Amino acid sequence: MSRGRRHAWWVEPASAAAAALVWTLGRTWRLDVSGMAEYDRHLAAGGRCIFALWHSRLFPTLYSHRGRGVAALVSRSQDGEIIARVIERLGFVTARGSTTRGGEAGVLELMHWAEQGRSLTVTPDGPRGPAEHVKPGLVFLASHTGLPVLPVASAAAHEWVMQSWDRFRIPRPWSRVLVDYGPALAVPRDLDAAAAESWRQRIEQSLIALTAEVTQRAARQA
Repeated sequence: MSRGRRHAWWVEPASAAAAALVWTLGRTWRLDVSGMAEYDRHLAAGGRCIFALWHSRLFPTLYSHRGRGVAALVSRSQDGEIIARVIERLGFVTARGSTTRGGEAGVLELMHWAEQGRSLTVTPDGPRGPAEHVKPGLVFLASHTGLPVLPVASAAAHEWVMQSWDRFRIPRPWSRVLVDYGPALAVPRDLDAAAAESWRQRIEQSLIALTAEVTQRAARQA
């Protein structure tokens, strides 16, 4: 990926170390993946989708989705630059921008990756919140690409919870980590404003319900 500006010398070694940490930590987890088998067959046959998950729950999927060539939306901040380099090392490709408005550069770049035959992944409440609130850009993206939205949620029996805007979560070593996939949501094309808002709420409620379910399952295994 070409980068239009120079960054501090430590960005590259920091991203290499972070990618190694994700890989090493992920290898200690006991991953329990639910609801993906049928969709894996769809993807293996050339199908694609938009994985949608809350920003606070993305860390386990950096490991579980590694090497799939999924295109991820990452902010244009310096923190975003580090994240972009980390996930590229883990086998993702990146688009830079946000989902605040459908016409922004990041969403348009994701549409380009979709045209190239890639699945996409979006944290629709990122990069700065409000937490667990779907922004309109995801509906715009799904409607214009024709790709179904596949809700994803993760939880761990034992995890670190950061003091960030979204209470970002990192599963501890040797934890059982649950990654669940909900039913795919096929957003129609050519939505008017009311229909787009209805679909935004539907996706949001699906993510909220899936997250609550996987969190409860993880708590029972603690």
